[in-house]
Amino acid sequence: MIDPAFARLHADAFDVLSRWTHPEPEQRVLRDAYLVFLREHLDAMSRECVVGHLTSSALVMDPDRTRVLLTLHPKVGRWLQLGGHNEVGDASIRAAAVRETQEESGIEDVTMSDQPIRLDRHPVPCGGRMSEHLDVQFLATVPADARAVMSHESDDLRWFPVGALPEPLDPSVRAMIATATSA
Repeated sequence: MIDPAFARLHADAFDVLSRWTHPEPEQRVLRDAYLVFLREHLDAMSRECVVGHLTSSALVMDPDRTRVLLTLHPKVGRWLQLGGHNEVGDASIRAAAVRETQEESGIEDVTMSDQPIRLDRHPVPCGGRMSEHLDVQFLATVPADARAVMSHESDDLRWFPVGALPEPLDPSVRAMIATATSA
């Protein structure tokens, strides 16, 4: 039996992705694959879906989009955007991205994009086994003077100028930054 809250998140994800488009053909193909995955897995919003599950994340930037807030992820050892698993209390995938951003940055004043900016599907060790994250990526804007506070989920948390990004930086983060700064 699927938790009714995850069923609502599933419906929200399907609705958001059904209406979402992107100028890159590869992103549209990926969106279609997400929709197939959602049709085939009613539990796709829960980390209990062993083959994979949708996650929600956000690229955090200042209002001018000249700086980006990144976390050094302890499990993968790379600089990434903020985000993670959807939870029963999340009203939508967008709300999950807001919650994750606030939890991982300590910044409460977050303006989240209405629609995702990109998608990224990647294998991950999750719950002691290999799985797959189907990440729905949003753009979060925070005040220029926002002070980030590192959570227990990070090895480091820092602002970087878009022209001086850290290494190792995940290629999906570079793609998100390129999308966010070209809009």
